[in-house]
Amino acid sequence: MSTRARTASLPACAWAAPLVCLGMAVAGTAAARDCDGVSFPEQIQVHGETLTLNGLGLRKATIFGIKVYVGALYVPHRTADAAAILSSQQPAEVELRFVFHVTAGQLRDAWQEGFEKSAAGELPRLQSRIAQLNGWMKSVGSGQSMTFLRIPGVGIQYSVDGAVQGIISGDDFARAFLAIWLGPAPPNPELRAGLLGGECR
Repeated sequence: MSTRARTASLPACAWAAPLVCLGMAVAGTAAARDCDGVSFPEQIQVHGETLTLNGLGLRKATIFGIKVYVGALYVPHRTADAAAILSSQQPAEVELRFVFHVTAGQLRDAWQEGFEKSAAGELPRLQSRIAQLNGWMKSVGSGQSMTFLRIPGVGIQYSVDGAVQGIISGDDFARAFLAIWLGPAPPNPELRAGLLGGECR
């Protein structure tokens, strides 16, 4: 199966005690899944750990159903159990492949609204880290990607088009962040259903 290597700007694989720090490049044969013409590999390699494509979902916005991005969720083992993914102490990755231009301000508003829905009771504790995430936001255009890797015991690593921007600390932040898509109030229900293995539509 097709694999894609991930790297992180962390010293000597310091975070990867439960993982195996192996070579990053892995060869594979062509195998991928697509949604709305956007293709993702069935497997990726993250510091020697194989993550499998759990599902693809399409983010639609406004009453006109404007297509904003195709999201991909990678986990060690496929599951339709959102609670199990959120509570897991294993790595997980969300990749957003944009098909529509989005401004930095729109991204910041979306993150704030997402956290208000996914972790309303935790906002005072998370707010400074939400501000850290928002401080990295820049406009993105069609074809660009944003990637969020949950590193157990560390937090969320944020990358743009494969370039690591930084890490936001805390398992609590990581859980609240993933709950934006996997919690009870996702941006749109079809997006959550797709990420959990349903049809991407």
